[in-house]
Amino acid sequence: MTNTGLLKRLSKMLTEDLENIEDERVQRECREASAQHATGAQPARECTRGAHAVMIGELRSVETCSRNSHTGVRAEFFDGTDTVILKWMGRNRIPGIEPGRRITVRGRVANADGMKVVYNPEYELHSTDE
Repeated sequence: MTNTGLLKRLSKMLTEDLENIEDERVQRECREASAQHATGAQPARECTRGAHAVMIGELRSVETCSRNSHTGVRAEFFDGTDTVILKWMGRNRIPGIEPGRRITVRGRVANADGMKVVYNPEYELHSTDE
């Protein structure tokens, strides 16, 4: 085996382990927040199309539109079990909706392009020290 092959395998193993550790951290913290806030939140992986869902997780990324386009705000929500796209239509910015922020979301789950999506979800921002 070449040094290059060994380095690639080692790098992949380390990266996968770090991703698993991060997923487990987010999942644990979301479970704790759900118990603390008594929201009845469920894991995103258990949410199905057409169901009304309550989930606690983190925003991984947030995309905003220009003032002229009014296409909405799109956020990637993650709770350690699955990713859900949140879309607020007709908004160009929402204060507090930013990457890294923990939130509780409520809304009906849809499916678009193979991804779980919640359009215009109700949301509650968690304090930044939780």
